[in-house]
Amino acid sequence: MSKKIACVITNDFEDSEYTEPVKAYKEAGHTVITIEKEAGKIVVGKTDKTEVKIDKSIDSVNPADFDALLIPGGFSPDQLRADDRFVAFTKAFMDEKKPVFAICHGPQLLITAKALEGRDATGFTSIKVDLENAGVKFADKEVVVCGNQLVTSRTPDDLPAFNRESLKLLEV
Repeated sequence: MSKKIACVITNDFEDSEYTEPVKAYKEAGHTVITIEKEAGKIVVGKTDKTEVKIDKSIDSVNPADFDALLIPGGFSPDQLRADDRFVAFTKAFMDEKKPVFAICHGPQLLITAKALEGRDATGFTSIKVDLENAGVKFADKEVVVCGNQLVTSRTPDDLPAFNRESLKLLEV
């Protein structure tokens, strides 16, 4: 069954943490909708300068219209968590027990949403203490799946495992 996945993203995202999951999701028949402050805007990745056209503005979307959420890493999640609209959007997925896929620095948005207390997760080394302070049971593993909801990974090297486990949750 095809699922509709929201992807919150802005400039300086980690290119492969967007491009590889999106490719895997689309190949499996799912739809990915990019969300930023402004629809039609072009955001640019920090490493390979990948350009992504934004499908929808944060003001025009409702979490209820999506089946899952993707949060790529890089500097994008740190910028987005400064905006309460993105924090509330992210928190809604966690509160509704919808699948959330966050890699590298992606969990920063979940930290700000105060949605990680008591959960198993991982992330980039530099946010380990932040995750632990948010109540996470941190595991230094390529992928951590918490319940049938949260998939987290550490770096682009972990993308094969991240994509595999994300796709499993999309089948549920």
